[in-house]
Amino acid sequence: MFKSLGARLWLTYALVTAVMLLLVAAGIVFYLLGNPLEVRQANLRLGAAADALSQRDRLPLNDLEQSQTLVERSAELMGVRVLIVRADGIILADSESGAGGPLFLENTHMPRGQGNGAGMRTLVDGNGQRWLYTVRLLPGSETLYLVTAAPRPRATVGGILQDDLFRPVMQAGAIALTLSLLFAVWISRWVAGPLERMATSARAMAEGHYQPVALEGPSEVQALGRSFNEMAGRVVASQQSQRDFVANVSHELKTPLTSVQGFAQAILDGTARNPEALTKAAHIIHDEAGRMHRLVLDLLELARLDAGTAGLEIYEVDLGGVLRGVAERFAPQSQAAGVELVMDVPALPRLQGDGDRLAQVFNNLVDNAIKHSPAGGEVRLTAGEKGGMLVVEVRDGGAGIPTEELGRIFERFYQVDKARRGGGTRGVGLGLAIAYEIVQAHGGTLTASSTAGAGSVFTVRLPVKK
Repeated sequence: MFKSLGARLWLTYALVTAVMLLLVAAGIVFYLLGNPLEVRQANLRLGAAADALSQRDRLPLNDLEQSQTLVERSAELMGVRVLIVRADGIILADSESGAGGPLFLENTHMPRGQGNGAGMRTLVDGNGQRWLYTVRLLPGSETLYLVTAAPRPRATVGGILQDDLFRPVMQAGAIALTLSLLFAVWISRWVAGPLERMATSARAMAEGHYQPVALEGPSEVQALGRSFNEMAGRVVASQQSQRDFVANVSHELKTPLTSVQGFAQAILDGTARNPEALTKAAHIIHDEAGRMHRLVLDLLELARLDAGTAGLEIYEVDLGGVLRGVAERFAPQSQAAGVELVMDVPALPRLQGDGDRLAQVFNNLVDNAIKHSPAGGEVRLTAGEKGGMLVVEVRDGGAGIPTEELGRIFERFYQVDKARRGGGTRGVGLGLAIAYEIVQAHGGTLTASSTAGAGSVFTVRLPVKK
């Protein structure tokens, strides 16, 4: 019945509120049991009677018989028991001496001094009757006391329910409980509602329908919703990336396979009969097979980098030497393309990494920069240390990368413009993806920035050896 979070929150809050109100009600009931309305009324009556009888000259202290008559008459009028008692506990006059017997005052010490006995007291007489009584020193006497007494009423359920204190307290408790239950409903919906909507969105996402959740509820629930939306966005992007990946692999394999199949068929059916045609067909089949082989090797390398099983050989690397080797390797290519390759690499601290893999990264970046720079342009390779990181920049002088495509250039098979320079030597769009994974495997970052018409800058940041 109470399986949902909202129901459990409501039940918990309701139970806590009910328990607190029950404890308060129990405290009030125990108070009323010890001090019921009847007792409070009796105390008022005894106090009023004592005030009236203790006035000077109301009781003839020298005539005990007249005093007895007077206390009996006063007791009848006021509904209390009246006694005159000496300081040693001897009863001189008692309004109920003939009917109920004397109060058990023989062991009761009378207070000394005027006003010491103004408080309300209780005692048990010889018959086991509990009494409420007051003691007042009679005016004009230092040894005689006026005692007003009444049987102590017993607390009853009806009396408690009719008590002037009980009713308003119970009414306030009922109102508080009702308001607490309403507040419990609101707080449970406030907390559980966003969580339930997140669960619904998660189920929809499992079925292929992404539904972002609104950020509502407590700050912790909002943080959870924000994380959920981020996670869902990444899942959707990952699914789209996987679909694009499969489509791109299929496309990249389809072209060379078609060429291989076509020229192989030409050889089989005799269309390519002369030696020149056979040689051309053989070269095309060889080139396309090599292209597919490189594609498969790149895919395997990406898979190993993703799985963390690429087997990097970590050792102390002189990054400056690696960059100088890259510049020397691409000097002929840059001269053939009419592009000036400028290198600004000072002495750099050594780092821990795989030198061959890092060379692969910078080979790819410099190769792309040369290919995408116009004749007469410049490719600049710079390096330095900043904030405990080795920062390497490869800057080209090409047309730049459109802003809307800048965030996708590290995706697999993604190419900004398939019609750009490179022609048949153009890659399949895995070089930057592999470079990105290699840099990340070294604990670094690879980022790109670009300005339309002013070229692009690829920045590699690698941690310095500690």
